[in-house]
Amino acid sequence: MMTTTRVLEGKTALVTGGAGGIGAASALALLRDGAAVVLMGRRREALEAARRSLCAQLPGATVEISVGDACREDDVRAALQQAWELERRLDIVVATVGGGGFRPLLMHDAASLTAELELNIASAFLAVRHASPLMAPHGGAIVCISSNAARMTCRWLSAYCAAKAGLEAFVRAAAEELAGCGIRVNAVRPGLTRSGATGPMFDNPAILDKFVAQMPLGRAGEPDDIASAVRYLAGPESGWVTGQSIAVDGGSELRGNPILDETVAAVYGEAALQAVLAGRIPEAG
Repeated sequence: MMTTTRVLEGKTALVTGGAGGIGAASALALLRDGAAVVLMGRRREALEAARRSLCAQLPGATVEISVGDACREDDVRAALQQAWELERRLDIVVATVGGGGFRPLLMHDAASLTAELELNIASAFLAVRHASPLMAPHGGAIVCISSNAARMTCRWLSAYCAAKAGLEAFVRAAAEELAGCGIRVNAVRPGLTRSGATGPMFDNPAILDKFVAQMPLGRAGEPDDIASAVRYLAGPESGWVTGQSIAVDGGSELRGNPILDETVAAVYGEAALQAVLAGRIPEAG
């Protein structure tokens, strides 16, 4: 009789953004192999719904929730401590919080730029900074969620591109500094993937088709596509991998990102689009 070894049995994990599509799918991948998981997010109702769904799929799984903001230091520390207390150890952190929106560079100000850097970089920094002392006795794996915008320019997403490129630089630096205590730090770099944030793009065939045309494998991503890579980087199979960002994007990095001028025009107006294309800051109002 064949037996199945759950290679993450006895290990604990924290998933930030745990109610989101990629977060919940990553949690499911970890739970299937035996890990106990804490889901962190800002909305209790969404976290409870995610926990119910996960437990329905895997009866007997250990799933807890921690309500908090991944950009607030005290909230992150509390969630990590909760995960550690499950088995008196912390083995895996999956930092999925991030995001950005279409906005021309000339329509950004210091506050809007800083907000995207904080959401994408500071959220990962806090997770790594406060997870490391809890992981150090046994070693562990930290997986961040980047974007192919870190490597490929995407018009009208300058702040997001900068934030994700910064995140990947941080991942490499953290991996080098933490290797001595057995902590591996890696990232997954998705292409356009279905989630709550990208739902409007998936609902708009004209936009979706432009992205899919840049993907040699001919389809956009689903959360499970990203979760499979997260699971690999979190587990023992990748025990000699650190400081890497793995593209999971249907091959879109072989081509590029589409230009979506019509999206900016729809949000900010045709006059604003023409102004920024001419190198002018649009008038307010």
